[in-house]
Amino acid sequence: ASKAAYGLCCWVRAMESYDKVAKVVAPKKAALEKSEAEYATLMEGLAAKKAELAAVVAALHALNDNLAAMQARKKQLEEEVDLCQKKLERATKLIGGLGGEKTRWGEVAKKLAADCTNLTGDVLLSAGFIAYLGPFTAAYREQAIQLWIERCRSAGIPCSAAFKLVTVLVEPVTIRSWLLDGLPNDSLSIDNAIIISKARRWPLMIDPQGQANKWVKTMENKHQLQVFKLSGGGDAIRQLENAVQFGFPVLIENVGEELDPMLEPLLLKAVFKQGGVNCIRLGDATLEYSSNFRLYITTTLRSPHYLPDVSVKVTLLNFGITREGLEDQLLGIVIAQERPELEEEKARLVLAGAENARQLKEIEDKIIAVLSTSEGNILENETAINVISSSKALSNEIAHKQQVAERTEKKIDEARAGYKLVAQVVSVLFFVISELAAFEPMYQYSLAWFVSLFKGTIAKADKARELAKRIDSLVSHFEYSLYAQVCRSLFEKDKLLFAFLMTVHLKAHIHKNLDWSHLRFLLTGGISSSEPPHNPSNWLPDKLWGELVRLSNDVPDFEGLEADFREHQDAFKVVYDAADPVAAPLHNPWSTKLDPFQRLLLLRVLRPDKLTDAMHGFVKATMGTKFVEPPPLDLDRCFKDSSATTPLIFVLSPGSDPMSMLLKYADNLKVQVDGISLGQGQGPKAAKLIETARTRGGWVVLQNCHLAVSWMPTLERICESLTAENANPAFRLWLTSYPSPDFPVAVLQSGIKMTNDPPKGLRQNLLGSYLTEPVSDPAFFNGCQRSGEFKKLLFGLCFFHACAQERLKFGPLGWNVPYQFSAPDFSISARQLQMFLNESADVMPLQALRYLTGECNYGGRVTDAHDRRTLMSLLAVCYNESIFDDGYTFSPAPGCECYQVPPEGPVEIYIDFIKGLPAAAPPEVYGLHPNADTTKNQQETNQLLDSLLASQGSGGSGEPAEAGGSSSRDTLLLQLAVELDSKLMAPFDIQAARYKYPVDYHESLNTVLCQELVRFNGLITAIHTSLVQLQKAITGQVLMSDDLERVGAAMYDNRVPASWMAASYPSLKPLGNYMADLEARLNMMDTWIQKGPPAVFWISGFYFTHAFLTGVKQNYARKCHIPIDAITFDYSCMPTGPLPEQPPAEGGAYVNGMFVEGARWDDASSMLAESLPKVGGLMKL
Repeated sequence: ASKAAYGLCCWVRAMESYDKVAKVVAPKKAALEKSEAEYATLMEGLAAKKAELAAVVAALHALNDNLAAMQARKKQLEEEVDLCQKKLERATKLIGGLGGEKTRWGEVAKKLAADCTNLTGDVLLSAGFIAYLGPFTAAYREQAIQLWIERCRSAGIPCSAAFKLVTVLVEPVTIRSWLLDGLPNDSLSIDNAIIISKARRWPLMIDPQGQANKWVKTMENKHQLQVFKLSGGGDAIRQLENAVQFGFPVLIENVGEELDPMLEPLLLKAVFKQGGVNCIRLGDATLEYSSNFRLYITTTLRSPHYLPDVSVKVTLLNFGITREGLEDQLLGIVIAQERPELEEEKARLVLAGAENARQLKEIEDKIIAVLSTSEGNILENETAINVISSSKALSNEIAHKQQVAERTEKKIDEARAGYKLVAQVVSVLFFVISELAAFEPMYQYSLAWFVSLFKGTIAKADKARELAKRIDSLVSHFEYSLYAQVCRSLFEKDKLLFAFLMTVHLKAHIHKNLDWSHLRFLLTGGISSSEPPHNPSNWLPDKLWGELVRLSNDVPDFEGLEADFREHQDAFKVVYDAADPVAAPLHNPWSTKLDPFQRLLLLRVLRPDKLTDAMHGFVKATMGTKFVEPPPLDLDRCFKDSSATTPLIFVLSPGSDPMSMLLKYADNLKVQVDGISLGQGQGPKAAKLIETARTRGGWVVLQNCHLAVSWMPTLERICESLTAENANPAFRLWLTSYPSPDFPVAVLQSGIKMTNDPPKGLRQNLLGSYLTEPVSDPAFFNGCQRSGEFKKLLFGLCFFHACAQERLKFGPLGWNVPYQFSAPDFSISARQLQMFLNESADVMPLQALRYLTGECNYGGRVTDAHDRRTLMSLLAVCYNESIFDDGYTFSPAPGCECYQVPPEGPVEIYIDFIKGLPAAAPPEVYGLHPNADTTKNQQETNQLLDSLLASQGSGGSGEPAEAGGSSSRDTLLLQLAVELDSKLMAPFDIQAARYKYPVDYHESLNTVLCQELVRFNGLITAIHTSLVQLQKAITGQVLMSDDLERVGAAMYDNRVPASWMAASYPSLKPLGNYMADLEARLNMMDTWIQKGPPAVFWISGFYFTHAFLTGVKQNYARKCHIPIDAITFDYSCMPTGPLPEQPPAEGGAYVNGMFVEGARWDDASSMLAESLPKVGGLMKL
């Protein structure tokens, strides 16, 4: 087969297949063409229909689009209508919610704008207030702020005209919460609380009454406050370390003037990072420091002095209680007792008011926050509108409650106002007893004790339906209750002082009828640096004349006194010569012009020796007789007032010994007494005794606490650890101590203090003997077989004992040596009297009694021979045969007839007789000259006025700022310092004096002169330096140091400063007289330098008189060639007349300026003679 044939075959076969297919397909193609033609025709029709349909659809879409647009518009309009409706509703709510706020918020906005303007100055003042004014009183703070405001304005710094710290740094709600926690409601305390909250340094609060202590404990109690004292030892350290680590607040109580160095890292806040944690080093330990830790420190010291290195580490705050704060507390107490429902309602309203104020503040803050954070239109913020609406509803509800509460509170306050007088009186009296510690450190009284006494008065005072009578009852009962309670802890010399202070402050603060300038003059006699005009009288001493001139020139209501004195000397001399000048009538206009207190001022310048009696009469007339007759010590009452946690303290005076009385009382109660006298090494034994008695009961007596100064802090801790739970109710702690500044103040304030010194005055002394052991014991008084003779001799012995003690008050005129005759001397003598009479039935053993009593019991103390003779002479008047005669008197002097032995009878007869004796006995009763009374009275007056003056400087309730505060005081001191410095002579030229008066063998007075000039130069320099520095300190150029403060205080009190006296010759003169005396002495020296030695030397004008006397003797010895040891002075009083112009030719010297005490020089007889009446003290020869 060939390939070509194969190919041809395939082609034939293909053609044959094609033919078959072509015959089938051809008809189909024709049918296809026909169908396509029909399809094209139909499609043309369809295209036309579709075109019609598209037109219809397009029209439909246009209609649908228009419908959708209309529906959207409809929906938008509906939404806008709804939103508008909601906005209207929200606007209504907003208007209602903020309704009434526009006016208030407008005012607030104006205030905030003003505050914003004054912000710089106010913040500056606040910073200064916090940094500097903490330690000062409210009055001084106010003065400083006013001065700072003036400085700011002068410097162009805007600040508030009436700047108050409370308006700048704290919200009222915060203050209300502090008050609820016990913060006193006065500006001083509130400012202190603000300083504590804002200061960077920890506070150290001067808190003598414990007000801050109580507030801190209440405020921080919810934060687990830790309270301890630095004297607590290791336990205190551990407590402090735990508090630092865990963030507990700490209160350290009763610190002294020096702080433990261990506290320094805490005070400096010496915090450092260690391992990413805040740490602090406390002692040897490094502790984690919690940011929540807070430290408070308090001290009970009244006027502590902290050195600068302490002051810069703490914020010192004066938390001393103020009168307004105490009044508020006392008013609450009296209302709580008298009208408890009112006080409960008041307390409820206070709490509700605080809560309402808090909620209102939160609501206001919430509204402001919503308004400030809202964006866009506030009406579109439904949440904000709802918040404002609900807040306003709550605000309206609270405001309504506040209005109701305010109306109720106003009614309560009106009811409380009826008792305000009680609170005012009691508050004034608290500040009176606070002043007592200024002159005697043992006179300490706590506010808690004072409040307890007040509550007792409310319970015990007479009830009355009428409020006025009830008020009078409360006031009178409390006044005497306080007087009686305080008097048992006062020495006799201070009881009249206390009553006078009560009287003066009640008149000044309650009755408003006492001028403080009058009191200042009464205490100081006025201040002047110039010499008064010439004294027109020959009977009024120059010192009193100077005071009379100052009274006339400087004190209101006494204008014209000087001129009237010149015209009516005879009328004033009647008062001067009167035996009782207190009752002597004054001539017009003074008899009607002066009130009883102002008469005291006139009496001071005429008869100061009777000023004490006049003050006694003033108190008696103003307050009543019972306020000048202090009740005797009632040991049983003191014991009943005490408890196991209250120490009983005997404050000793020389010659007093309460142990016998205490042991007798304990024996009556069948109580075991363990006693120990403190001294070196006795502290642990005493602590062991206390611990034993505390658990089993019994009494412990610690004697002479003043001798164990180092153990006193331990005693304080022991007393503070005593509680009702750990002490047996039968336990008592008795303490005896002489006055000591180291005695713990906390123990004094919490304890019951008693004094047992001899009563003041013959009558009170006699009465005291009959009311104490052994005379008060009926078994002793009625236990003698020879009853009539025994009772007469016993009265004589009581009289002798009283005379021996009362003569002490006359100084050297009474006894050459001040002996301390005590109650045991009398007690043993009385028992010996009974024993001898019982054993001598037929013989009267007067000689033996005189010997035992005079030579042994009392005479054993006497060391001076003349005093021993005086003692025996006094005893002979009381122990003799004549005493048994009816009507026997102890002194034959006129006016002493009432001092006789009463007839025999029961003890009540003698007590009634003694009470009928005069309050003041004439000196003749004691065997003294009548003029001795003048000297004694003057000494008592000076002592009383000095104590009163010290109390006024204590910062208690003294002179108010408006009556002459620190501003007027500084002005007066500055003026006085300038005047005194201008009158002070320049120092002497020592070199020129030595050149003019060289050392000369024959003229020793040259050396005396130069030595005197050196001494006077030292005094001049000391005075000039202190006066210049004081002027600079007052004007703020230098720091007011303690020394300068003491100089200023002394000058203000018309006293010579101690720093001057340290460089001065001895002198007791007041400041004005001292400077005049110094000027006269310097003039004498200057005249000597310029003109040579005077013919007559002013012997009392020398600085060191012995040098002059030695110089005179030396001149005479060298002139006559006699050893100086063989020369003694002979004296001759020259007749009155012109002074010699030449020194005595025979040697020696003419002198003037010598004085004699207890006598006078009679020119007629050229001998010493008895003093003239009312001329006491020194008399110039």
